[in-house]
Amino acid sequence: MARKFESQKIVIASHNQGKVREINALLAPFGVTAVSAGELGLPEPVEDGLTFEANAEIKALAAAKASGLPALADDSGLEVHGLGGDPGIYSARWAGESKDFNVAMEKVIVALNEKGEENYSANFTCALTLAWPDGHMETFLGKVFGTLTWPMRGDKGFGYDPIFMPDGKSLTFAEMDPALKHAMSHRANAFTQLIAACFDAA
Repeated sequence: MARKFESQKIVIASHNQGKVREINALLAPFGVTAVSAGELGLPEPVEDGLTFEANAEIKALAAAKASGLPALADDSGLEVHGLGGDPGIYSARWAGESKDFNVAMEKVIVALNEKGEENYSANFTCALTLAWPDGHMETFLGKVFGTLTWPMRGDKGFGYDPIFMPDGKSLTFAEMDPALKHAMSHRANAFTQLIAACFDAA
């Protein structure tokens, strides 16, 4: 049985403002006050896990222990099937120190072209971990499947959103109304599981 979340405040263990905005929107119906690790000046821990789940747990636990509050961390990335799942857990690193995802998206397409790969199918994966200061954690995994498109399209998302078109849709995540993306994304999938397990229905 998962532990229930009973606090009025939560730390979002991220310095990525796009991610913080998305998680805040998902938390809004539950009357929880969310503050980001960046706002609290918490250091970013070394993410040396080999899976999305391991890295989410590293971040959530570090933020919970440093703040004394429950913390929610997400580790997510793009898995390109024609590249054997890359960039995967290294999705942010492909953007370099400047975190320029235009560079990262171009790298993905160049890598596919260099392999002569015609399979542009991909999925986003999100591991979401809720951690408490006493070390207890609950982790959930969500995915959304689709196809990569090039050139980039849209300016509403972040990360790899401008090249990812979910199955059954003709728009990229970056072209969609954010509410539509929030309803179907990998993060929303993991979040739905988290809410069902740890929150009372809003």
